[in-house]
Amino acid sequence: MTAALALLAFALAAALFVAVPLLRPSREVEAPPLPQEVRRFELAERRDAAYAALRELELELRTGKLIESDYEHARAELRADAIAALRELERLDAPAQAPAPVG
Repeated sequence: MTAALALLAFALAAALFVAVPLLRPSREVEAPPLPQEVRRFELAERRDAAYAALRELELELRTGKLIESDYEHARAELRADAIAALRELERLDAPAQAPAPVG
C-alpha cells in the first residue's frame, strides 16, 4: 500500500513537472520581423543557394556528369543570380545618403 502511494505521488510530481511549463502563459511575445529584415533574409538565402549550386555544379563538372558548355551556361546564370542578390543586400545595408549640396 505504501509503495503504491509513493508511486502515485511520484507520478503526480512528474506530471506536474511536465505540465506546469505548458500551462504557464508565455512571458515574451515576439514582434513580427520588419519587411526589410524579411527581404534581407530572403536575399541571403538566395545568395547562399546560388553559392551551394555553384559548388555542386563544379563537382559535377569534375566528376564528368556535366559537359563544359552546359557548365558554363549554368555557371553564368548562377553567378548572375548571386551577384544580383549581393547587390540588393548591399543596397539594403548602405546607409541612406543625403544628396551632396550643389554650388
